[in-house]
Amino acid sequence: MENIRQICIMGMGYIGLPTAALLANRGYQVHGVDVNQHVINTINRGEIHIVEPELDTFVQSAVQSGSLTVNIDPAESDIFMIAVPTPFHADKLNKVTNSPIPNVDYIVDAIKKIAPYVKSGNLILLESTSPVGTTDMIAGVLKKKGVDINNVFIAHSPERVLPGHIMRELIENDRVVGGINDKSTVKASEFYRTFVEGEVLETTAKTAEMAKLTENSFRDVNIAFANELSMLCDDMDINVGELISLANKHPRVNILNPGCGVGGHCISVDPWFIVDSANGKAKMVEQARKTNDYKSDWVVEKIKNSIFEFNKKYNRMPTLSCMGLAFKPNIDDLRESPALYIAQELNKEFDIVAVEPYIEMHEVLNLVSLDIGIRSDICIYLVAHDSFKAANVKNEDLVFCEL
Repeated sequence: MENIRQICIMGMGYIGLPTAALLANRGYQVHGVDVNQHVINTINRGEIHIVEPELDTFVQSAVQSGSLTVNIDPAESDIFMIAVPTPFHADKLNKVTNSPIPNVDYIVDAIKKIAPYVKSGNLILLESTSPVGTTDMIAGVLKKKGVDINNVFIAHSPERVLPGHIMRELIENDRVVGGINDKSTVKASEFYRTFVEGEVLETTAKTAEMAKLTENSFRDVNIAFANELSMLCDDMDINVGELISLANKHPRVNILNPGCGVGGHCISVDPWFIVDSANGKAKMVEQARKTNDYKSDWVVEKIKNSIFEFNKKYNRMPTLSCMGLAFKPNIDDLRESPALYIAQELNKEFDIVAVEPYIEMHEVLNLVSLDIGIRSDICIYLVAHDSFKAANVKNEDLVFCEL
């Protein structure tokens, strides 16, 4: 891989930007692409638009050295990496399961944009989490755009990083790499081995795609068990935390802690990709998704009951603070956040404020400081941010996370 130095990365989000910054500090010349001019301008100043430890240092160094530039258009490169979102279709549901349908339009658009710049010998890498068959689809899109796919290498390697630890895990984590053919797998693996210290595991493109979906579906199923257990224990007047602690004393039992749902753009999304392609056969995966989604609605109803009980006891409505909006502790990512969903549902009926230390403003919710938030009659702890753990939890407060 010593002759490969130019990399074009499509998408400067939670995966694209950290990857770009890391590679730019590893001797590669990186050309980032994004559709958002604010993002482009921010990065080109050597600054970041997302919260991630150490990322600011990497970006500043890469930009100052000239090894990272960002533009709205692609450029000729040796490697093209696709790191764009794969959301759901807003107006379509699976006719068999009535479940969300993955939308790969952003991937298709990215491939069409790079097609005029792709030349013989180039490597095209898909890092976006994708439905099975997407990598093969990329080859079809390139072929339709006039690219000789017999002379390029196409592979998928899903990211497996944890927000808050991305810069370290991009290097240390094992990588699954699967190409549309053997030579693509080998070419892609050679590239990842230039910066990945973990094991690079070679397979087919379809297996690599399914591996990421399987990992997150496995986690979703396990969380669903804990969340269902918490609701059952509430009905039975059993302390679910104590119960799980006792059950986990068994040498082969490891039950997770329940929460207010499941969020983020991986665990709460990827299982639906399997459900959509399984035509009603992924029954456990589908039910786990429904259980975790329902947990957030269950939490809303529990909060409403507490509000009405407070009103009955004190003859007035309580002041309310939702503590945390992110999908997990100590990050600014609100994607698919159950905490945000719960806060917005409550905001439809009650006058609430929210405390989220990792964002400066929200278009719907009234954000206040921690000092102001904890003065409310009822503090609703939804996210276990470190800054919340020193809070003095009152009897009236509601805790739906592990403080």
